[in-house]
Amino acid sequence: MQLVSVNVGQVRPLRVGARTLLSGIGKTPVQGPVAVRALGLAGDEQADLSVHGGLSKAVYAYPLEHLPFWAEQRRAHGVSLFDEPVLPGFLGENLSIEGLLEDRVWIGDELHFPDCVVRVTAPREPCGKFNAVMGINTAGRLMMQQGCPGFYLAVAQAGTIEAGQTFSVVAGSQGLSVRDAFSARRLKHLR
Repeated sequence: MQLVSVNVGQVRPLRVGARTLLSGIGKTPVQGPVAVRALGLAGDEQADLSVHGGLSKAVYAYPLEHLPFWAEQRRAHGVSLFDEPVLPGFLGENLSIEGLLEDRVWIGDELHFPDCVVRVTAPREPCGKFNAVMGINTAGRLMMQQGCPGFYLAVAQAGTIEAGQTFSVVAGSQGLSVRDAFSARRLKHLR
């Protein structure tokens, strides 16, 4: 399993329908070591701490294996006219990872990097800001149908992190996988 990209962003205005809201969803890759602190990565901001950020959602990880799906959806919805890739950080993730999908990681599992440890706390729940960034009004619904939310992480051991590092997973209680937790939330929203 590998960390392909570390992404941070600042809060800035984002057009969501007829409104302009502040959002930290726009992330871009950074080079070199990045400090990992209890409330997230150095240089990263979140606008709405009721749904993103805080101790239990300090860092957001997303499997790069899902990016081709999003590139295809953007083409199918006329947002991207060519074979433009969806780049790391585009979905608002701090950590763009390879080799660990939602059905293979459990709430409570720890991801051990060379200099820090993060703990899986919850799947991401898509919102209107995600729809706006993707340019697809139903992007959140597509994420729910596809079961590809990525997951939030709490910082268990502060340190540094850097693109290119490998990581290992240390199992927690394995009571609920990220995919199952996301499916349960999806069913709750459908009722």
